Amino acid sequence: MIGDLLHRTYLGNTISTYLLFLLLFLAGVVVVRIVELIVLKRLSAWAKKTKTTVDDFLVEMTKKTVLPLLYYLVFYISVRVLYLGKSAKKAFDIIGITLLTVFVIRFMIALINYVLLRYWMRKEEDEAKKRTVKAIMPVVRVVLWGVGITFLLDNLGIKISTVIAGLGIGGIAVALAAQAILGDLFSYFAILFDKPFEIGDFIVIDNFMGNVEHVGIKTTRIRSLTGEQLVFSNTDLTNSRVRNYKRMERRRVLFRIGVTYDTSLENLKAIPGIIRGIIESIEDTLVDRVHFASFGDYSLIFEVVYYVLSSDYGKYMDIQQKINLRIMEEFGKRGIEFAFPTQTVYLESQVEGVPKEK
Repeated sequence: MIGDLLHRTYLGNTISTYLLFLLLFLAGVVVVRIVELIVLKRLSAWAKKTKTTVDDFLVEMTKKTVLPLLYYLVFYISVRVLYLGKSAKKAFDIIGITLLTVFVIRFMIALINYVLLRYWMRKEEDEAKKRTVKAIMPVVRVVLWGVGITFLLDNLGIKISTVIAGLGIGGIAVALAAQAILGDLFSYFAILFDKPFEIGDFIVIDNFMGNVEHVGIKTTRIRSLTGEQLVFSNTDLTNSRVRNYKRMERRRVLFRIGVTYDTSLENLKAIPGIIRGIIESIEDTLVDRVHFASFGDYSLIFEVVYYVLSSDYGKYMDIQQKINLRIMEEFGKRGIEFAFPTQTVYLESQVEGVPKEK
């Protein structure tokens, strides 16, 4: 009775064949669950104790990619004991290849992301590293998914050579039409990898200056000192001379002062020492030189060069203000007068043949 029941056929398979399929499937699921709950759990605990993060990454990716494939493999092997039509077999093959392609691509994307974060950019600051990887990964995903889909279509028997040739011709046309956009895209990667500036840096481009707020695929946005936002194409920036003041370790300052021509020789000799002493008494400064430089139209000109040991513009202005006030104070004590544009006019009159001045 039971034997007759087991030999009954439904949809081309006997009940005994269905039971065998079910038995194989359940046994396979149990094996995979044992691997998941025992083997992977122990590997995960062991990986947490090690200093390296490679083992943690591999265990995590095994859970996300290998385990789903194992479950499908169990189902695929089990279903092979059944008699299936050509359409059903082809459908299972397509599903298997598709899942394999998807999980392999996901694994490759995760692997590249991990390598970029942990090894290739390990010397960078965390925030800069995250921004760089975040910018690179969309391109990586597009490339990997493109290669993966091409591989999948080829394995499914679809002739893609004609499609690729058509895409190649179309790609050339698109590239010609979008040269500016592609130029900005490549410039974006140049900025990304070469790092002439980063978000937060104070930069000067020609007559424009400000803090970098955003570096995008096509444009870079800068907040100017007057408050408005300046938008530059990435190509403009890579083709320009960019001065990055945030990376300036010290600021060189040159200024000139002029004193009147009636300043005594004694005071003229003392002025370089006075200015040098003033600057040396102020913190975070380094004097380079102080000289009586030239005879001007209205004044005797002294040239001063010193360094502010900081890139902060506000600090530089505070120091320059202190220097200016101290110079005014010291010159006032010695009666040294600052020169300003003046003009003396001499008038001659002829009195009894003798020229006189008035």
